Amino acid sequence: MRLICIPFAGGGASAFRPWGAALSARLEVVAVQPPGRESRFREAPLRDIATIVEQLGTALAAGLDRPFALFGHSMGALVAFELARWLRRQGLPLPRHLILSGRRAASLPLDRRPYHDLPDADLLDEIRRMRGTDDGLLQNDELMALLLPTIRADFAAHDTYRYRPEPPLPVPLSIFGGRDDVTTPPETVAAWAEHGTAGARVHLFDGGHFFINDARAAVLRTIEDELAAAGHIRRSEDLVM
Repeated sequence: MRLICIPFAGGGASAFRPWGAALSARLEVVAVQPPGRESRFREAPLRDIATIVEQLGTALAAGLDRPFALFGHSMGALVAFELARWLRRQGLPLPRHLILSGRRAASLPLDRRPYHDLPDADLLDEIRRMRGTDDGLLQNDELMALLLPTIRADFAAHDTYRYRPEPPLPVPLSIFGGRDDVTTPPETVAAWAEHGTAGARVHLFDGGHFFINDARAAVLRTIEDELAAAGHIRRSEDLVM
């Protein structure tokens, strides 16, 4: 089974490179690389969720020839959710499982000020508060001057998103949150459950908004457990020859 991983605002495919080695061979990790970062640094970043979803869906459409699950963290969870709905509208295969991590449910309004138009110093303060970026990187003015346009574009896409009601997805949902995430309280994460009709389970992990780093081993173990419990992959103890 393929596990297609969609990064958070400002993040790239490298965020998921350690996952392939840590997860079992039953899962093939496919990390999405959005424009404007890492190997696609020279490309202009996208500034709205609909365009991100359409371009990603078009890129993936030809490769949906085997079972797959979607994982998205923070803004990536929003993209994963809207991607699943886009695939349904196009009549394309749906993910066997949707793992939504570190983001309030799409149907809940944003409860903070927009970040994308903040002055640089204020934007850096908000990024620092999320505790997902090394302080040494944040203090490197030259490097941050290169990275901030992409981060702003991602926040613009996130901040201007408007939810449009559609029927719930016929896909099992696994919902992840951080116990100490001040930006995304657990009850706002749990509200994703209403967006699926095939069952939803909520898992809370130690750590703040970037608990996927703070509690990586537990997160990866839970991903495998959730996919196994839903019958998508076999449990480790079943692989006895």
